[in-house]
Amino acid sequence: MPRRFHDAEELLPPATALKRALAIIYDGLISIAVLLVATWGYTMVAGWITGWERYEQMAEAGQISGDPGLTFTLFLVLYLFFAYFWTRIGQTLGMQVWRVRIENLDGTSVSWTQALKRYITAAAVLFLTLLASYYVGAVTLLVSIPAIIALFYPINGLSVTDRLSGSVVVAVPRETANKKHGADKTPKTG
Repeated sequence: MPRRFHDAEELLPPATALKRALAIIYDGLISIAVLLVATWGYTMVAGWITGWERYEQMAEAGQISGDPGLTFTLFLVLYLFFAYFWTRIGQTLGMQVWRVRIENLDGTSVSWTQALKRYITAAAVLFLTLLASYYVGAVTLLVSIPAIIALFYPINGLSVTDRLSGSVVVAVPRETANKKHGADKTPKTG
């Protein structure tokens, strides 16, 4: 069941491009840590299943570079990380810091399907950018950097990921953020 963040009649303003960008950078750093832990876990399991001596030989021979199992695992772990936060509280850790939230237009949390649409859209653009830069070279940055900016830059309050997922990134008012953390409690007198 979706979580309601505010009344359907209350419309929050769309998040600015700067706040979105800062939240993306913050979450990008957290994502690196998540991916490092997931890679470590995958390596431990793969080494245990394969046998440590055999796994070490495979690593030295370069046979485990470009492992599709690891690629899929990292893709899935990152989706689960983002989708968990987006569907539960509408905010990742970086979004909480910059007071922005992903929600539906009626003020409810997004579904796992909507989170998947957001994630796949962003991943596809980033993948195509990396693929183009690998095969064509650095000149693709002239095209890929604007494509990445267009992916997240809000036009009329909605970015490409917002439009494709049917959700919106809004600026969370300071009062709402304070209520969440209990800062609005008045001291008891008596």
